[in-house]
Formats: sequence, structure tokens, C-alpha cells
Amino acid sequence: MTHTRLHSAMLRSMAALAPLTLVAAAEPSAAPMPGVSPGEVIAAAPSGHWLPIAPADLLVMELAPDAAGKPRRVLIQLIAAPISEPWVANIRKLAAAHWWDGTAIVRVQDNYVVQWGDPDGEDAAKAKPLPKGVVALSETDGLRKRDYVVGLPQDFSDQTGSRFPVPPPRLPADSYARNPHFYKSWPMANDTKGRAASVAGEGGGYQAWPVHCYGMVGVGRNISPDMGSGAELYTVIGHAPRHLDRNIALVGRVVEGIEHLSSLPRGTGELGFYETPAERTVIRQVRLASDLPQSERPALEYLDSASESFARYADARSNRKDAFFNIPAGGADICNIPVPIRKITQ
Repeated sequence: MTHTRLHSAMLRSMAALAPLTLVAAAEPSAAPMPGVSPGEVIAAAPSGHWLPIAPADLLVMELAPDAAGKPRRVLIQLIAAPISEPWVANIRKLAAAHWWDGTAIVRVQDNYVVQWGDPDGEDAAKAKPLPKGVVALSETDGLRKRDYVVGLPQDFSDQTGSRFPVPPPRLPADSYARNPHFYKSWPMANDTKGRAASVAGEGGGYQAWPVHCYGMVGVGRNISPDMGSGAELYTVIGHAPRHLDRNIALVGRVVEGIEHLSSLPRGTGELGFYETPAERTVIRQVRLASDLPQSERPALEYLDSASESFARYADARSNRKDAFFNIPAGGADICNIPVPIRKITQ
């Protein structure tokens, strides 16, 4: 197994500014009416607009406690089918086999990625054997470079059959794709105009790919034809490295605990790799939530991108009219519309 060798070229992702309390104008009737903030849209979203994350789709990663002895837990939602299915299948097997237990965070590159896996993965004599049924994927095994791109059954601009008959949020084209959009609440992109040619076996659809937003989780790999196994993973902790789109398999996103990764000391070696074992953070265990006792399973849900609430939320992120903002941007990069995640309250 080999470490991904990625090149850093980004700015740190900035958090959205909270609205401030402003002094009332002398003539209230002449003051502009403030708009609704994204947070207010999320707070008002009815329960029917939220979808639970299935325990079988949630990885629970427990890191060694921090210097103060506090536990560090990172939750990763696995990406929706049919996106990156071969890698996701491997990840499920790795978690079931407890393969990540005792491995480590091996790389922290500032404004780029945090990477974890077997520290001895590049030494064939010392590398940790992969569980039965988990193999490194390769273009020579029938996969091709384009398999980072997936055929989806429904055009992103067509919500026919959706439980919410509302238009999806329209996002501006960017430097990397003509049509950024959301599919099952995952940030995606494609380059087609309208409906693309039929996808084999789907009777219609389009080709698309997931995009590298902050917190997205991808598969470490070496130079082609290697496509990675899923045993070595990374997450984005900087400005979205969209140049990696379609070059690496994305398999999920961090939905809780990203601060435990983004705040780690930066690696002292090339590309942020740690040079000594003492620098690494040990991974105590990784489990699918479905394999944990019921009482220990995290319960989270996400805002459905096909809902009216998500359309309002995307608009609010694109056109900030709440009190703090003087000039609405009139648009938003897809990575500046993070999908809302919240804990399920009983």
C-alpha cells in the first residue's frame, strides 16, 4: 500500500460570519429589510426535510486522547450509492475486520489534507496485510480512470419522482465544471448541458462526479494504474482542492469531529508526512456505527437537498441579505453550501 502524493495549492476554508446586532436606523422605514440567514432557514426546516444517516453508513473513528486526556471521536458518513461503490465496499470490510485499529494519522499538510492508514504501508515486509476480500483497485482490474465518474439515474435538473416537487438550487458554473449540483445531498458536478446521453442500464441519466469540498474523505493512491484500496484515507482541511476531482475516489465526508483532525500538528516532512512515530496520532479503533451497541451509536441526520428548505438554504448562502452583509454575493461556490448536519434529538 502506498501513500497518496498530493500537491498543496489552497487557502484555508473560511467559516461563515455570524450576523451582528446593529444600531437601529433613525428612519426605520428607509432601512433595507434584512433577509433570512442560512442558520434561520436550518432552524425552521421541518423534521420531514431531514434524513437520518443509517448506522451502516457511518464510520466511528476513535483517536487516542489529546494531551489533556480528552477523547477524540471523528464521524464519517459514507457516500451514497452508486458513487465510488468499489471503494466503499472495501471500507466496510476494513471496518468490520477492525483493520484500522492501531494504525495512525501519518500526514497533516497545512491547508490541504489529513491522511491516515498503516505507517508501514510502503514497506512490503512490514505492511499490515489487508483483510480477506479487500484488494487494491487498479485500472488493470477492469476499472478505468473514468470510473471516478459515475452514471447517475436522474438528471440533476429534473426532480420528477422526488418527494419534493421543487426545482433544485441553481449554482453558478465554476472553473472546474459547468454544472455543480447536489445529488442525494452530496456535492457533485458534471459538464453536460441539460440531460446527457443515456447511461447504460439506466434508461437515461448523466455522468457526474463528487467534488473535493472541506471535510470530504478520499482514497489514498499511487500513480496510475493504482486506484487505491480504501485502507488509506484522507480528508480535506483547507480550501477545496477541486483540481483533484475525477482523479481520486471520494468515499464520504466528516460530519462530526473535524476539529480533531484539522488542529493536529503539521507534519515536518515532505508534503506534511510525519517523520517519526512520536509525531503520529494513534487510531484506537474504527467501527461502523451498526457494529456498535445500540446505546453507543451516534444519531445524526442531514438536510435533504431535494427539499424546499434546502433550496431556501442554498439561496440564503448564495445571497446573504441578513443584517451583517451590505453586498450580497449573488452566487456561491458549491463548497460554500455545506450540507447541514445535526444530532437527532429524542
